[in-house]
Amino acid sequence: PKGRSNSKGEYLMASYVLTCCSVADMDEEFFTRRKIPYICYHYIIDGKQYPDDLGKTIAFTEFYGKQSEGVRPATSQICAGGYYDFFKRFLKDGLDVLHICLSSGISGSYGSACIAKKELSERYPERRVEVVDSLGASSGYGHLMDMLADRRDGGAELSELLALAEEKKLNIQHWFFSADLTYYIRGGRISKAEGYFGKLLGICPVMGMDEKGRLIPKEKARTKRKAIERLVDKMKEHAAGELDYAGRCFLSHSACPKEAGALAALVEQTFPRLDGRVVISNVGMLIGSHTGPGTLALFFVGDKRTASQAEAISA
Repeated sequence: PKGRSNSKGEYLMASYVLTCCSVADMDEEFFTRRKIPYICYHYIIDGKQYPDDLGKTIAFTEFYGKQSEGVRPATSQICAGGYYDFFKRFLKDGLDVLHICLSSGISGSYGSACIAKKELSERYPERRVEVVDSLGASSGYGHLMDMLADRRDGGAELSELLALAEEKKLNIQHWFFSADLTYYIRGGRISKAEGYFGKLLGICPVMGMDEKGRLIPKEKARTKRKAIERLVDKMKEHAAGELDYAGRCFLSHSACPKEAGALAALVEQTFPRLDGRVVISNVGMLIGSHTGPGTLALFFVGDKRTASQAEAISA
């Protein structure tokens, strides 16, 4: 497709723009290099609202430090008006829009984006807006964006990229654990009793994301080291090609860089055909408001998430 620029002079590789939300949890360099505009979620601390802007307004260390001191951020989803204004600026530049949303299993923003799409389609009937529910989160969502950007840069038209997103989104495997169960108890994903004994025994629940984009406890590990090994075991089990996996691998963490480095090293040792090094990112403030510090997540391309995989094991 013929390249073009928008009103801000940003070079675009096609007659459409590929966009997402800030909760894809990649760094600013990624979005700039891959030419993917994003819209920010927001979080609230002490009554003041901040954008989830990849650590620019508040640094990740400061944010998770506040949580460790007892601060409990609140969050808000993006409203239809926010998506309307975000999409409209591209439509006014003569570009169609393919937007990939945070999973509807953990946020209602997908519905808001669809409302904006309907209203804009009536106002700009000559333009096209498509919205996809990623059924993913954090850098797993980012992994899908990376895959789509590759195909876009290879010359894919909007319809082809839309079909690819729908076809491949459940192939992005999400596996994670947390060494601090406080926020999972508050969010109702782990019961208070399970959380109490988990903390007492040093248990780290290993969780996954199901075919509806929901976070599901799967099993339990007694230590952080065992939990790291279980994430790699899940990659052995589910990755495309198993130990011969030759795709990319993404990892995100909330204020546990030491554990993130250990997991990345183990993945690279276990999967020698990996496409490059493991990409390590921070869990952003929106998702971090619900996980707290101490969460480590691994993402890779594998078999499709199914209902049978979603069977929860008590944490």
